[in-house]
Formats: sequence, C-alpha cells, structure tokens
Amino acid sequence: MLPCRPSASSSPRPEPPRPGHPRRYRVNVSQSAAGAATGGPGRAPADQVAVRRANLVRVLGVVRSAGPLSRAAAARHAGLTRATVSSLVAELIGRGLLRETGFQQDGTVGRPGRRLEIDGRAVSALGLEVNSRYLAAWSTDLAGRTRHERRVVHDATREGAERTIRALAGIAAELLGEARAAGVRTAGIGVAVPGPVDTDGGTVRAAPNLGWRDVPAARLLRELLGLPDGTTVAVDNEANLAALAECGRAGAGAADLVYVTGEEGIGAGIVVNGGLLRGAGGFSGELGHLQVDPAGGTCACGRTGCLETKVGLTAAIRIAAPDLAAGGAASRDPRELAGELLRRATEGDPRALAGLDEIGRWLGIGLAVPVNLLNPEVIVLGGYFAAVAPYLLPAAMRELRERAVAGDAAVSRVTGSALGFSAAVRGAAGVIVEEVFADPTRLMPAVTGDG
Repeated sequence: MLPCRPSASSSPRPEPPRPGHPRRYRVNVSQSAAGAATGGPGRAPADQVAVRRANLVRVLGVVRSAGPLSRAAAARHAGLTRATVSSLVAELIGRGLLRETGFQQDGTVGRPGRRLEIDGRAVSALGLEVNSRYLAAWSTDLAGRTRHERRVVHDATREGAERTIRALAGIAAELLGEARAAGVRTAGIGVAVPGPVDTDGGTVRAAPNLGWRDVPAARLLRELLGLPDGTTVAVDNEANLAALAECGRAGAGAADLVYVTGEEGIGAGIVVNGGLLRGAGGFSGELGHLQVDPAGGTCACGRTGCLETKVGLTAAIRIAAPDLAAGGAASRDPRELAGELLRRATEGDPRALAGLDEIGRWLGIGLAVPVNLLNPEVIVLGGYFAAVAPYLLPAAMRELRERAVAGDAAVSRVTGSALGFSAAVRGAAGVIVEEVFADPTRLMPAVTGDG
C-alpha cells in the first residue's frame, strides 16, 4: 500500500482501481501548470517545469505502487503517452530513482519490454530518535532497505538538551560518513522527540520527560553536522512519526488509526483519512496527560493523575516488577525492561500478571477517549505495550467496551505494533523518503526535456 501522508492537507491518496482498469493516480497540478498545458501566454517556461515535475511524481508513484512493470504499462497506469513516459523514465533513471531489470511481456503481441522498478540505492534517508532513556538512528534507501541501525543507552533527562543533541549529532555524523564513503547521498534527516514540536522551525516546545522547553533541535543539529542549507532536518513528535510508519506498513495500514506510545511517556499519533491530524497549532495527541485519577500521583508535566502516571513504563515497573525499580531500572534500555516484563508474565509470575492486568485496565480507560472522540479503525500500541500486549489487552478491552458510548460497534481493533520500539525512528526516516517521492527534482538539477 502507499504510505500515509504527513498531514491531512498533503497530496491526495491514489484513487482505488476499478475492476478491469489500471490504477490511476491523482496529482495536484497548480493552476499555473494547468495554464501552461493549455498554452497560457507568457508563463510557459516556469509552468512547463511544474508540469514535468508533476509528471515525474506521477510516474514514480505508479512504479512504486504497481511495479515492476514495463514502460508501456507505466504509461497506461499514469494516463500519459509512451513518448512522455520514456522521457520521464530516462530522467528518473538518471536521478538514481528507477532502474530497468529483466523483461516483461506486455500483452500477447510485440517484443517484451524492460521492467521498471524503484532503485534508490544511491540515496538514503536518516531517521534519529531522542528518548528519555536512549538514542536511536536508522537509515534506509528509497526502496525501504535498511542500511544502518544504531541504538545506545542515554539518559537524556540527566544529560540535558545540549549534551543530548551533541550525542545524537555524533551518531548521525558516523552514519552520514559511512553513507558518503559508500557513494550514497543522504537526502535529509528526520528526528523524533517525545513532546510537542513546532514542525515549521524544528523546535521542541515541551518535553516533560526530558525537561526540555523551546529547544531548537533542527538548528542545533544542522550547525553541529555542518549541513548545507538544502538538506532537510525535519523534527516531529515521536507518536506522529510512529503513526505514519504504522499507517504505511504493508498489510497493516488503515486510513483511520491512532498510535499510542508505550514508553516513559505516553502520547498518541492520530491518522485521519490517511493524513496526520495535528491540530490548529500542531500539538495534538497528548493522550498521556489527560487526567484519569484526580487522587493520583504527580506527573512529570506537573499535573495530577495523568494517564502516564498509571501506564507509563516507570509505572509498569513499579507495579508489575518493583524489584527492577529498586535495582536501577532507569539506566536500562526500555526494550530490555519490556523483555523482562514479558518473561515474567510468560512464566506466570503472580505479581507481573496482576500488575499488567491493572495497567491494562487503566489503558482501557485512556483508550476510550480516542475511541469515543475519533472512532478510529485501529489502535496500535507501541513500545512496551506491544511486547506485553497479550497480558494487557484482556483488561483493556473489557474496560474499553464498557466505556464505548456507541457500544461494541464503535470499539476499535486494538493491536500491538510489529515495529516495536523502532516505529518512531523508522517514521522519521520515512518522512524524508516521502519528500523525495513528492519532488524527485530535489536530488539534482532538473533535466530538461518534453514532459
């Protein structure tokens, strides 16, 4: 399936195919480009570039979704002439985005044509993640193949913003250097952080579990890495990026989805009709800071009884494995702690089972909010929730069914993430990949030609 969109206002999703008809893709072409197509006076040069760029996107999207396929088949899917597609394909091959491989018989007559498929081996996207307990990096080529992966334990709360971003830049510099040595260009860097972000400026507005406020993460990374102005550094909330990664995952995506992080902090990434729902200021999804127990404990945000104080990883360790809390759990990788919780539950440890059941009850109370407010098709549980989902979901679903105002028909499917703790960092890299597919000409100077 095609990936989800970074926001609800992005390019439209492809039209579904009709029986017996090839899939066709809708591409937004500006009015000026449309004017050029009809011979608008005095505007042809710029508008021809816009039309060609839109057609490059169209052909690249067809091959990405339906390939491998021949040039003739690509022309039919895209609704363009064979001559135009041949010119566009030549440019996309030159940019390292497509390649020809093998032969494919197109119909019952004529010579077989070379098959087109996504290449992208010489272009990579780098995803970075800041968590209160670790730093992570993941790079991929444009065909979705993993190039490099790093993960290091790091106490971002204790180290503070400056040291943490320096450490993150060190990891990024290592992977960027390895890519350059292999002759691979990095198209940009996506960064996942646990808190509301001003995505236009790349500033972390508030990250309670990190103790950060108004940290210009994008600017600091750009300066530390010495990146040229044309290189994207896109910073976003971890739940948003994880939601995009889950929504775009083949076989598991849904047009209406809520992703719930299960780490030190609890947040939600909301996908509606295939696009992120960010809210008016871009700060939606703070599910973990909804009050569920007025008599509860104090949250890292300073409020009382937030959902995070009941189901965050620190609460889970305290309730289901208190000996780990006394043994320095804060310095361990959350993935290890999730594995230990799962091991104890699997072995029938009474304390672990009772604790996870209690956490599941509170989780169900929290999930009732997006179910009643948004009616998503699926809720994906990430982080440690995914690891111990079999022991959380029975209590969570009981509570959720009791609280669904419209009854069982409104209860969403709830499932654990197949991407686990890597969803956010993969989503961060995915944002950069989508930028390339949205504008192939950003990789190198445009090639002139008829399009």
